[in-house]
Amino acid sequence: MLENKKIVLGITGSIAAYKACILARLLIKKGAEVQVVMTPAAKEFITPLTLATLTQKPVVSEFFDRRDGSWHSHVNLGLWADAMLIAPASASTIGKMANGIADNMLVTTYLSMKQSSTVEGKVKVPVFVAPAMDLDMYAHPSTQANLQKLISYGNHIIEPGTGFLASTLEGKGRMEEPEKIVEALEQYFARRQKLAGKKVLITAGPTYEKIDPVRFIGNYSSGKMGFALAEVCAEQGAEVTLISGPVMIKTNHPAIRRIDVESAGEMYEAATKHFPKADIAILCAAVADFTPKTTADKKIKRKGDDLTIRLQPTQDIAAALGAIKKKKQVLVGFALETDNELKNAKDKLERKNLDFIVLNSLQDAGAGFRVDTNKVTIIDRHQGLTSYGTKAKRQVAEDIVENIIRNSK
Repeated sequence: MLENKKIVLGITGSIAAYKACILARLLIKKGAEVQVVMTPAAKEFITPLTLATLTQKPVVSEFFDRRDGSWHSHVNLGLWADAMLIAPASASTIGKMANGIADNMLVTTYLSMKQSSTVEGKVKVPVFVAPAMDLDMYAHPSTQANLQKLISYGNHIIEPGTGFLASTLEGKGRMEEPEKIVEALEQYFARRQKLAGKKVLITAGPTYEKIDPVRFIGNYSSGKMGFALAEVCAEQGAEVTLISGPVMIKTNHPAIRRIDVESAGEMYEAATKHFPKADIAILCAAVADFTPKTTADKKIKRKGDDLTIRLQPTQDIAAALGAIKKKKQVLVGFALETDNELKNAKDKLERKNLDFIVLNSLQDAGAGFRVDTNKVTIIDRHQGLTSYGTKAKRQVAEDIVENIIRNSK
């Protein structure tokens, strides 16, 4: 899977830099072409000469060669690469990457990894980050927040292992072994484009049901889960139609066509319009079950102590699509529950003719609205259950898409 792949290998100032020699050698043995970019601190742990000898390419560390003034173009490296791997990634470099502090060649190269292009048909270069640091540094809230930022940008974190550290302490923070890192890259390239030629419909975010011109009934959905699913599906080669309620998130991939709606009624109209042409539909939006029976055309003024708002049911998007679903279409639903989780989710799966349902519970820490993580259980048509631990929503999206791919064969 790495044959002829062009890999930028970023090395930072960590004692684990010695493993970069093994890593570079393994990548080359797999058929990859490797270009090393080092931070100045990394050169204190391992020499550029060693890595240049292994890769047969001059190591890049500074913005220009001080001997002859020749410029090292981070832009060209970004255009050249098929992937960037930063291993080891120190806490300092992770912080700089997360916050766009481009004060060295490595971070500048990271920021220059080529963006999506509809003209060239290329997707954003995947970036893999293998942290390496002492256990307390890794566990520190600032490091964890920076890693979550990197994940939210679409980067892939290769979790460090637990074991004996350079500090003589034991714990989580040692860089994953080179063989495992190479395996992670191989797995990524092996699963890419498995949805090529597929049309995927995704709903995301909340709906706002107007009471008057300034007030509405809504919910706490941020849209992060649905948008993560859209990006992962697009990276897998799908043509994605994303129907989104009011959220403050932008899409990155050019294969995502975004349709913005506000109310449950508008989302229903868009979903039923585009579903017949879809191969797969993922109903991730938190759609209101009820909407005001009447909407005031002027702001309602305070009068007395009580205000009664009469509500009526909204149109059920999942049920409507389940009723018209064709045999080859895959329909995925979501269930956010507060009690009787499994029973309610299984009931929804059957009633709405879904192929599988993604259950998450507000009882689970790190799951639900307004957080960057989720904890889900996937239930299929045969009542099979697959439960996952708490993960970043991007990683949850990858798990869900893997299930979709298996169901789409």
